[in-house]
Amino acid sequence: MKTRTEHDSMGEIQVPVDRYWGAQTQRSKQNFPIGVGHETMPEEIISAFAHLKSATAQANRAFKPKMTEEKEKAIVQACNDILNGKLEGNFPLVVWQTGSGTQTNMNVNEVVANRGNEIAGTKLLHPNDDVNMSQSSNDTFPTALHIATTKLVVQKVLPSLDVLIAAFCKLEKENEGILKCGRTHLMDATPVTFAQEISGWRASLEQDRKLIENNVPQLAQLAIGGTAVGTGLNAPKGFDKAVSDILTKDIGIQFTPAPNKFHALTSHGEITAMHGALKALAADLMKIANDIRWLASGPRNGLGEIFIPANEPGSSIMPGKVNPTQCEAVTMVAVQVMGNDTAIGIAASQGNFELNVYQPVTAYNFIQSARLLSDVMLAFTEHCVSGIKPNKAKMDHDLHASLMLVTAISPIIGYENAAKTAHLALEENLTLRQACTKLGFMTPDEFDAAFKPEKMV
Repeated sequence: MKTRTEHDSMGEIQVPVDRYWGAQTQRSKQNFPIGVGHETMPEEIISAFAHLKSATAQANRAFKPKMTEEKEKAIVQACNDILNGKLEGNFPLVVWQTGSGTQTNMNVNEVVANRGNEIAGTKLLHPNDDVNMSQSSNDTFPTALHIATTKLVVQKVLPSLDVLIAAFCKLEKENEGILKCGRTHLMDATPVTFAQEISGWRASLEQDRKLIENNVPQLAQLAIGGTAVGTGLNAPKGFDKAVSDILTKDIGIQFTPAPNKFHALTSHGEITAMHGALKALAADLMKIANDIRWLASGPRNGLGEIFIPANEPGSSIMPGKVNPTQCEAVTMVAVQVMGNDTAIGIAASQGNFELNVYQPVTAYNFIQSARLLSDVMLAFTEHCVSGIKPNKAKMDHDLHASLMLVTAISPIIGYENAAKTAHLALEENLTLRQACTKLGFMTPDEFDAAFKPEKMV
């Protein structure tokens, strides 16, 4: 492998000649061979850094004479190259590095500087003096973290959630008026309509959407301008707002400066709260997926009240078997998100003094959760929810076999007599009508007049 010589404050080091990174990236690459090739820094973080470095160059142009127009243009063009995918392969560092993410910040600084110098045709940019001007890794990494997670939530999670909500709205309208047995404690309960049951799923997701949306403004507050410890040393006054305004224009999401930079550098409260909302979504998705696979269980020895799409063979040994695989994917994603939430909560609790040094692992877990939720909701919608059909005959059979319909006559014969009716029907395999009349609580005509399941919903 051909190399070139790069140097930093610790001396010289050899770097692959066909890569734009510099000495600090190479040292990190050598010092942290942990998860190499599998757990590199998420591309969303690199893209967020590219947005950030472009915005800081533009802001510095207004504040600092050392940021010349030529330097600004070179930095902005190099950042655009990153965003357009032209510099893939230049960001090799793993998640499991310094907890501040300093080495990833420097990886981006070095790549932008070297690519910018190539664009300018001269040694124009220095990774620290120019690309990192008015910044510290301690404020850029949490800023990139908030940019990346806000973008994912706004541009991927919420749109995917909207698709799923729309599918349940459609399913709800299609199934109005279909009576079925309700269930509590996994036991028969009073009737509901299938549309009402679906409305519970739909409303849960709508509430989750509100929880997520309500947390966006706080997540979109940025640490930039705090520099090393929150004091803003070497950053000009107004720099944080200028950067936030440029990012807002470039990305199309409202970003604002964090009002207290000491908080922004050491606390991950906003990240934790937003991921908590994602966990709430995951919990509801698990509940809904479980409901659907229970209702579809069978086809002959389960509940069998709904039909779901048959997407692939379900067994390598049992011919004709079809399984609720989309539901299983949803529940596995939910488990992963819940595990990620634990990691994020613990990481957030470790902000010692003026800095939290669990930032890369926080980024890794949050981004995985957002990606998985976005993807699984789209797959679940397309390959399961959109194809759900009611088994009306089975629903009707289960409804009229339910002993809890006795609740309809409880106000007439009293709770205890209604309970006796239900127990007798179960013990002697009678209908509620037969049991009630056998016990002498009502005549057949009285029972028929009072027993109207359709009026119980």
